[in-house]
Amino acid sequence: MSERQAEQIVLVSRPNGPPTPENFRLEKAAMPALPAGGVLVRVLYLSLDPYMRGRMSDAKSYAAPVGLGEVMGGESVCQIIASDRKGYAIGDIVLASTGWRTHAAIEGSVSMRKLDPKLAPITTGLGVLGMPGFTAYAGLVVLGKPKPGETVVVIGCGGVGSGAPADAGGVGSGLNAASISFFALAIGSKLAMSLTDDAISSACFFRSAISASRSAS
Repeated sequence: MSERQAEQIVLVSRPNGPPTPENFRLEKAAMPALPAGGVLVRVLYLSLDPYMRGRMSDAKSYAAPVGLGEVMGGESVCQIIASDRKGYAIGDIVLASTGWRTHAAIEGSVSMRKLDPKLAPITTGLGVLGMPGFTAYAGLVVLGKPKPGETVVVIGCGGVGSGAPADAGGVGSGLNAASISFFALAIGSKLAMSLTDDAISSACFFRSAISASRSAS
C-alpha cells in the first residue's frame, strides 16, 4: 500500500437553497489504519444522490443530518487495498458507505457488498443495481404491485424515478427535454411527457415512433 495521505470533504455550513462550494471544505487527513478484522479501501466512484440535500439540513427528517465539520455521508464503489477480513482480498471491488473521502477503514461488523466487474459495470452499484434501483423495484413491484393493463406514471427522472418506468413499461415525466428524452429513448417508456411545457409543445414520444426512427437510422 503506497498511499500515505487521504482527503475528505466536510460540511461546514447548511445550504440555503442549492448547495454551493462554500458549504464544504476539502481537508487533508491521515491515512486510516487497517482495523482488526476489517478492510481499508480506496474510493473509486462516489454517489451523489438527491437525499443528500436533506441530510445537509438540520430539519427533522427520516435521516439524521450531517453535523457541521463532519464528512458528508454517502455510498461509494471502492477497491480494497488492505484486508484483515475473511472473504475479502486486496483488489476486490465493494460497495460501502464511506462518505465523501478518498480512503476509508471499514470495521469487520460493517456490511459491504462485493461487485463483480464481469457481471456489470461497477458503477451500476451506485445506480440501477444499487440503492436507487432497489428502491425503485421495492416501491413499484413490492408496494405498488401494478397489474396487467394498468398504467404506471412516474414523476421525475432521478436515480430512483428513472428505474421505475423500466420495471413497469409505463409513462415517465420530467422537467426538461433531457429527462423526457431519457425516458423515451434510453428507458423505452411507452410515453414520455414534459411537466413544464404547455399541452401543444409537450414532448411525447411513443415507442412505435422511436422504433421507426431507429430503423431509419
